[in-house]
Amino acid sequence: MEVYEAIKTRQSVRAYKPDKVDKNVLMRVLEAARLAPSASNRQEWRFVVVTDDELRQKMMEVASNQKFVGHAPVVIACCAKTDGYLMRCGQQCYPIDVAIAIDHITLAAVAEGLGTCWIGSFYEDKAKALLGIPKGIRVVELLTLGYPAEAPRDKTRLAMKEIVCWEKWAL
Repeated sequence: MEVYEAIKTRQSVRAYKPDKVDKNVLMRVLEAARLAPSASNRQEWRFVVVTDDELRQKMMEVASNQKFVGHAPVVIACCAKTDGYLMRCGQQCYPIDVAIAIDHITLAAVAEGLGTCWIGSFYEDKAKALLGIPKGIRVVELLTLGYPAEAPRDKTRLAMKEIVCWEKWAL
């Protein structure tokens, strides 16, 4: 699939078919994350891939009881092994780098016929306890992954003139 088509096609999926995701497909999607860029090539991202039915149900509870989380055949805890490194601009690199890796996953997933949904509504302490994630590791986002059970919806986005200015801020 051409990258622009994947960008246009990608959307948050909250209804999944029960079909399992083949391990080879899953590894290709995870490889896309591994190849993502990172600040100073720190590669702080780490991923806990959850496919076990019982564990996914418990992940649903961690994710504010969002039922679709338990129905997705794969839930990925997108983590960072970080020392809190700040980029010169003052931003911590780990949340940005993990977000870039997640976006690589979401686009690769589309190319594989899969859907994803970023989950920010979750309890990090509960996720860490459930998945045995040590203290020094941050859980940045959860990500569901599987075959979409619904047809794609039209996207509504702001017009370019509402989000882009040239040379100086003019919004």
